[in-house]
Amino acid sequence: MGFLLHDQKNTMIMSFVLVPLLLILNMHYYMLPALADSKRNVYIIYMGKRQHLDVELLTKTHHDMLVTVLGSEETSEDSIVYSYKHGFSGFAAKMTKAQALKLSKLPGVIHVTRNRFYKVQTTRSWDYLGLSSTSLSNLLNKSKMGNGVIIGLLDTGIWPELEVFNDENLGPIPSRWRGVCESGQHFDGAKACNRKLIGARYFISGLEAEYGQPYNTSENDDYMSPRDSSGHGTHTSSIAGGSFVANASYDGLGLGTVRGGAPGAHLAIYKVCWRLYGGVCADADVLKAFDEAINDGVDVLSVSLAADIPLYSEVDHRGSIPIGSFHAVAKGITVVCAAGNAGPRAETVQNTAPWILTVAASTVDRSFPTPITLGNNQTIIGQAMFTGEDTVSAALVYPEVSDLMPPRNCESLSSNDDWMAGKIVLCFASDYNQSLLNDAILSVKAAGGLGVIVSRSSSNYYPYAMNFPCLQVTYETGTQILYYIRSTSNPQVRLSPSRTHIGKPVSTNVAYFSSRGPSSNVPAILKPDIAAPGVQILAAIPPFDETTTGAFAFLSGTSMATPHVSGIVALLKSLYPDWSPAAIKSAIITTGLTSHQSGGPIFAEGEPPKLADPFDFGGGIVNPNSAADPGLVYDMNTENYVHYLCAMGYNNSDIFQLTEHPVVCPSKQPSILDVNLPSITIPNLKKPTILTRTVTNVGPVNSKYKASVEFASGINVAVRPETLIFSSRTKAISFSVMISSAHNVNAGYYFGSLKWTDGVHVVRSPISVRTEVGESFF
Repeated sequence: MGFLLHDQKNTMIMSFVLVPLLLILNMHYYMLPALADSKRNVYIIYMGKRQHLDVELLTKTHHDMLVTVLGSEETSEDSIVYSYKHGFSGFAAKMTKAQALKLSKLPGVIHVTRNRFYKVQTTRSWDYLGLSSTSLSNLLNKSKMGNGVIIGLLDTGIWPELEVFNDENLGPIPSRWRGVCESGQHFDGAKACNRKLIGARYFISGLEAEYGQPYNTSENDDYMSPRDSSGHGTHTSSIAGGSFVANASYDGLGLGTVRGGAPGAHLAIYKVCWRLYGGVCADADVLKAFDEAINDGVDVLSVSLAADIPLYSEVDHRGSIPIGSFHAVAKGITVVCAAGNAGPRAETVQNTAPWILTVAASTVDRSFPTPITLGNNQTIIGQAMFTGEDTVSAALVYPEVSDLMPPRNCESLSSNDDWMAGKIVLCFASDYNQSLLNDAILSVKAAGGLGVIVSRSSSNYYPYAMNFPCLQVTYETGTQILYYIRSTSNPQVRLSPSRTHIGKPVSTNVAYFSSRGPSSNVPAILKPDIAAPGVQILAAIPPFDETTTGAFAFLSGTSMATPHVSGIVALLKSLYPDWSPAAIKSAIITTGLTSHQSGGPIFAEGEPPKLADPFDFGGGIVNPNSAADPGLVYDMNTENYVHYLCAMGYNNSDIFQLTEHPVVCPSKQPSILDVNLPSITIPNLKKPTILTRTVTNVGPVNSKYKASVEFASGINVAVRPETLIFSSRTKAISFSVMISSAHNVNAGYYFGSLKWTDGVHVVRSPISVRTEVGESFF
């Protein structure tokens, strides 16, 4: 049994009514109204690193601080929501604005911020990425399928009984694991967890404290437990580390074996998102999940959440994701986050901290061709997920109006349009608003229509309303169909069921909805870092019938791209347990594909489509087998991140609280261009600029690499030295890059790359440069 879900900007569609509209993938960041007491809200008190290892004493310290502000131990006990005591120190508590201000002035307090809210960002893909289970030489099998690695996911929970979470042939639970399988409503921890799902927790105190009343699970069709009622967390979990399930499909489409990227890995679920107001995730709960995950012993954290635009600066420190992820990375945990679904507009990328691995969404080489046979016997191929064996034949109509009236586009169709009854409707979409389109298609169904042909500019198909024939064609094809309608007095059409097509001529594109760079708050840090499959991904979701062990759905979104990379990170972590998060990130970025394996270019969907550049996909499309043998890596540790924090203007005391040792930023603010990233971005090149990087050899001990540069005309790049020679004594080498411009006008970004090659490895760093010329108007 299958669902068809669409997880994308402003919409998520599920078949039937068991799971209503919920998961809006465009990640919003906003305040819930304080319904119970407008003067008391939840505040997060962040105190940086732990001052000692005694968690009980740390908790008492938090209570004592509250007592000094609130006046009594009883009030303190009643007000505190969470005590953060594992990965870092702090707490969340209810108080007035004046009390929060008073508490912010106490010694040891770095920041006091209001609790805010997130929403989630929501078969073929692993073979497409070169990780077929039948190959003995790829990363999947070299890493023993991620054996022994623990992937943690911050999401909407999990449906543990599904076959995709079985623990057959899995190794024992790692001895370092300190987590728990927490029981709750319709979730027996003693039965739900196994060697695959080794931990499950849920966090809702931050949401309830802000909301001011208990969360009504019946009203919101949810569970007060780690159980997933919406499907998003189950889907992302199965993508990251699900077990093998054969003969999976959505009603026959996409038939094949479903599995996660690291089927040998263990999963730990942290439910932080709830179905209130269509689905929200409270800052305080997200931060608590980070805190517990760090202590539990996860190796990778997959976070398909993001903040809205405009972003807070790094100095502001109002976000739980950058804070929690910093402490996780400092403990050696790679944090993978969604880039967001606000594309194709520029400067919409989210989760931009340099210690985060930020993932854009791309398509895969799979399509669902659907024949459209016109009354003149001409057959046109559209795209749909029209399942079943029966065709649909009917009169074909188009909403013609006078030239003096506004055109009737798809979005304007209404259930009151009785002329659609018993007919198939052709319409032209005027905007990329999936929610409006779905409403219009449901209106056609409500008016008695038998199907819809949507003509739109996007080349990639995104599912529409379920259990109703809805096909997509391009504007060009839609115009051809319209010509036919206007050429005859009785236009007819027959819609045939969809088929599954894999491989050529289907190309890989960056998805329309995927958020784009440059970063709006730190333009000198390239984001996104990498792209991965995030369109029409078939994976597990909760079933209709609780006795069913297999239910599958197609979802699209950077939410789906994120666990693809998380699964690959787990494989790399299993193969190279001593690699740092930065080394893993570098290996992924510098080996990304910037063209099809057949040699053709990768396009970014948009208005109009264009050749993809680093602001669309970072280093390119993730290439896991090459990432397993990158040759060189741009490694970083806490000291490098301190360099970044100093360059961003943090003061010494704030950085000291965030790190494990005292910090004194240099009197001359360091350049952010020298942060040892595997990419180079200069947003305002005014004069020749020299920056430095350091590469570490992780390939053959005695290696010799030569530099080569590709760049657009007018941008000059010189590398010194041009040759790097590694040996048993020389494992890391620094080099300088001088970049200058011959352009004398302000324009957009120019793109290129720096490659280090030894004849076997190609270590590619994307470069983005924008010339800035001083303006004088007087």
